[in-house]
Amino acid sequence: MPINLPIILTWLRIGMIPLVVALFYVPDSIIHTQLRDAIAASAFILAALTDWLDGWLARRWNQTSSFGAFLDPVADKLMVCAALVVLLSLDRVDSLIAVVIVGREITISALREWMAQLGARANVAVHWLGKFKTAAQMIAIPCLLYPYTLFEIPLAKAGLILIIIAAILTVWSMFYYLRRAWPVIREKAI
Repeated sequence: MPINLPIILTWLRIGMIPLVVALFYVPDSIIHTQLRDAIAASAFILAALTDWLDGWLARRWNQTSSFGAFLDPVADKLMVCAALVVLLSLDRVDSLIAVVIVGREITISALREWMAQLGARANVAVHWLGKFKTAAQMIAIPCLLYPYTLFEIPLAKAGLILIIIAAILTVWSMFYYLRRAWPVIREKAI
């Protein structure tokens, strides 16, 4: 396993997940709910920024590796899924939306793994739909983690709209990737 700053940032992102989740187990008598939510949203934003930074640094410093290419999307999916579970327990996101997003992540990860084994990973390479879906999620989740008004913006409402958009893009991108993989699936499944 190579050790470099981009991979360290990815591991830090993974390490932040239990810290964010643990915040929601701290009693209100120790930390005020709004402060807890602000810390959780800030930690999620920091983690999302390290996602961008580790990829940028890896490319800029020519420190890309197959391990980093594997670990980075795993960290992203763990971060999003953990946040959705927390939001679900707080009744800030609908269970259908959480199931759609988590289900798509599992399905597309498995599809990419299988396609890579077949030498056809390019068929399911990242597409702009997936990037838009990720952007909508990465903005929606902190808004839902901190569902208060900030600079006269009702973050709960903005987060709800964005998470619905993310869910729609999630389904759309899943069908896009499945359609791209279908010729290989049809050929190899027979």
